Amino acid sequence: MTMTPLLFALLTLQTLLGGFDNLWHHELHARLPQRGSARHELRLHAAREAIYGLLFAAFAWVQLQGWWAALALALLLVEMVVTVADFLEEDRSRTLPPFERALHTVLTVSYGLLLGLLGPQLWAASSLPTELVWTYHGLWTWFFSFAAIGVLIWSLRNTLAVVQLGQRAAAETTAAPAPQAINASTVLVTGGTGFVGSALVKRLQHEGRRVIVLSRDTVQARSLFGSNIWVVDRLADIPSETRIDSIVHLAGAGILGGPWTASRRRTLLDSRLRITRELLALMARMERAPEALVCASAVGYYGIAHGSTRIDESAAAEPGRFQSDLCTAIENEALRAEALGTRVVCLRPGIVLGDAGGALAPQALAARLGLGSIMGTGKQPMPWVHLDDVVGLIRHAMAEPTLQGGLNAVAPEACTQAVFAHALAAAYDRRARLRVPAWALRSALGELSELLLCGQNAAPQKALASGYVFAYPTLAAALPQLTSTGSAALAPMPAKA
Repeated sequence: MTMTPLLFALLTLQTLLGGFDNLWHHELHARLPQRGSARHELRLHAAREAIYGLLFAAFAWVQLQGWWAALALALLLVEMVVTVADFLEEDRSRTLPPFERALHTVLTVSYGLLLGLLGPQLWAASSLPTELVWTYHGLWTWFFSFAAIGVLIWSLRNTLAVVQLGQRAAAETTAAPAPQAINASTVLVTGGTGFVGSALVKRLQHEGRRVIVLSRDTVQARSLFGSNIWVVDRLADIPSETRIDSIVHLAGAGILGGPWTASRRRTLLDSRLRITRELLALMARMERAPEALVCASAVGYYGIAHGSTRIDESAAAEPGRFQSDLCTAIENEALRAEALGTRVVCLRPGIVLGDAGGALAPQALAARLGLGSIMGTGKQPMPWVHLDDVVGLIRHAMAEPTLQGGLNAVAPEACTQAVFAHALAAAYDRRARLRVPAWALRSALGELSELLLCGQNAAPQKALASGYVFAYPTLAAALPQLTSTGSAALAPMPAKA
């Protein structure tokens, strides 16, 4: 069997489209490696990537004959079966956006053409004496050599994700959810399938509460949480007589989804205010108003005017600074619920750290590879908080009647970005040696770079004063748990950035 330029071109098209699909849809948007409901889909992806890796390496360096050609043809047929199974699993576990479905159609047509051209050649070569004939195709050989390495690494990564998600699922099943009590409180959660939202919903389920989840992807939500929750894709579908004791509003477009262009700013604002207004309309028509509304804002409320000064919830916003204006608009809209008799808490989280995704995952990978970095001077405050404490503070805000208005969801221990980078690297027995210049971040990200270069030194004064006890008040307590290093001692953290 001889690989022709046409076959290599089709295989290249399949490779590039498949890589884009993995990166754009599976990693950045669906975030499959962090979803417990995606274990079976990731298992299929890992198998398909392993097949591609083996075939890429073979096509790059050898001509297949006899049983080797038959084996390659069998792998192509197995890949087709795996892809069909993957399509069925995707329909079961999540709702695909139109662009992803269109891309899958193109990939299917491309694969059909590839199989139609390559299959007969492999079939003919299978009748030849079994032999591997080494060959060289110039740049094609090197391109598919690197492609083979890339997809095999991706296959290994997805396999590890399947194992980790399985371990997490096993740990969750050891503490079976409490049955819903007849008079248990009911909580409506928007953004329930997100990083913080899914952790909150699972916690509420284990407490035996009745949970209503607003989600654009009802299939994914039911797959993630099971049949013991009520999933809606429109708040208008909730009857007015429904009793809802608390609402937790976490929905909104990701703040790190790209530079803050004019259209991106509108998306960030509209995605939050639209649902807030729909919540207000729901509350206005309900026979009994909820007792509490906990609305997600951020420490970005304070802008960057306060510098490294330690601030609490009484600190002022910074008008004219986008991150501050965004949070102010969110909070002002949510506070309108007070007119309906509902207590409103505007949760202002810092950088949320959890072992199942969020901001920690890319930083932990870099630290593990010895690529931990200092951003700019490293002296900027980095307000952080453990995922468990964000969930705990939301529950505390729902239950504590004295809490109202802004509530900083940050750990009591303040640190700079450099201190955090050194501590995270030390958790993996590495050092943070690299430095990313501030000008490079500003050039690439524009005003979005402020999130990396100009943190807020926020203190959780209201949380502590109201009696909340942090599970992870310090990095020394949080990082061993987050990095699975157990009781391993962390290297001493530098006193200064």
